Amino acid sequence: MTTNTSESTHYPEYLIRGASILGGAKQDLLVRGGIIAAVGPAAAEDASEGAVTLEADGLVALPGMVDLHTHLREPGREDAETVETGSRAAALGGFTAVHAMANSSPVADTAGVVEQVYRLGLASGWVEVRPVGAVTVGLGGERLAELGAMAESRASVRVFSDDGICVSDPVLMRRALEYVKAFDGVIAQHAQEPRLTEGAQMNEGEVSAVLGLTGWPAVAEESIIARDVLLAQHVGSRLHVCHVSTAGSVEIIRWAKARGIDVTAEVTPHHLLLTDELVRSYDPVYKVNPPLRTSDDVHALRAALADGTIDVVGTDHAPHPSEHKECEWAQAAMGMTGLETALSVVQHTMVETGLLDWEGFARVTSTTPARIGRLEHQGRPLAAGEPANLILVDPAARWTVDPSTMATKGRNSPFRGLELPGSVRATFYGGHPTVLDGRLATPRPAAPIAEGAQAWNT
Repeated sequence: MTTNTSESTHYPEYLIRGASILGGAKQDLLVRGGIIAAVGPAAAEDASEGAVTLEADGLVALPGMVDLHTHLREPGREDAETVETGSRAAALGGFTAVHAMANSSPVADTAGVVEQVYRLGLASGWVEVRPVGAVTVGLGGERLAELGAMAESRASVRVFSDDGICVSDPVLMRRALEYVKAFDGVIAQHAQEPRLTEGAQMNEGEVSAVLGLTGWPAVAEESIIARDVLLAQHVGSRLHVCHVSTAGSVEIIRWAKARGIDVTAEVTPHHLLLTDELVRSYDPVYKVNPPLRTSDDVHALRAALADGTIDVVGTDHAPHPSEHKECEWAQAAMGMTGLETALSVVQHTMVETGLLDWEGFARVTSTTPARIGRLEHQGRPLAAGEPANLILVDPAARWTVDPSTMATKGRNSPFRGLELPGSVRATFYGGHPTVLDGRLATPRPAAPIAEGAQAWNT
């Protein structure tokens, strides 16, 4: 991508020339005042003389990616990540919105904490940051958090999760599902029956038997999903299943959808590519919750994402300080980074295999997660009059993952040293370029660029 910036260092307009929209025909796009002002021949005709021209031949234009599952760690664990560093990583990875999970310190279980995270996102300006509220007080699993207060706060929380800990009490889970119906919320469940995973270190199977590590059975995930889809059906509420990892889970979700139950599900990039065979190295970078599963599970997850049984890709971006991962396996923290590699891994596993085209890619990484999270201005079509949250991707690029060069504080990428396809050349958030020529540009100004264009940040 080449940029023509001949007159000044700031322009209110950007003319994107010759981009392949959703992998289809090449068209021009004009970005002005936070929206897509024109598409096609009208874009060049309507552009002002001072517009920045981005030559996008060979690039694919896509709606900005939306992550339903990001750990930004702030407040309380700024040694691992901050809203600022995580947002920068997200922008570089092609995201224009992320949902910040609740397991911060203090836990995001009150209106005050979610508003703090929301304000930090506004101040950062790299992506839209939407807090996820905790389901239970302190993630303790004993009593419901302030769900209504968080929903009515300025953060307008619509996704609630105790991610990292399962809401294992069925009565509490039922009450949570009933409660969020009043404001169209969704409970995002971390499906893990705790009694079946005590002391578990990796997937239960042949590799765990050989290594002598306590196994994490697939049924621990599947039993919770089976219970919760029935609870969601009973109360008529929305359920979202976090980081699905087994073939059995796929079958349960497929069955639930066939019955008309309002359930959605996500899969992580690492569960689309990596298997438990990697644990033979005892490298803690491969320690994650839920654990890496078998190749049969990987193929089932890919097929489910392609046919819509699994709705979205969620990164479960989980940065940790190096001392929490560079230690013996049993003591290492669980989690992997994912914001800056997600696009490339999904391109590698789903697009290059023919399971999804670029329109399908946009569906699972942008349109559907925005709908689930109730983000009105994200995941929109690349059409005139729509909010300018979009990315330009070079699908022919190849790059080798080097965690030391990433914007995230976390260095715990399981893809380090791998050559992956696809590169984000530009990210536009609210009409403002946060990434240009594959590098961070500037955050979006806190003030609205144009009247009415930034309503989702008011």
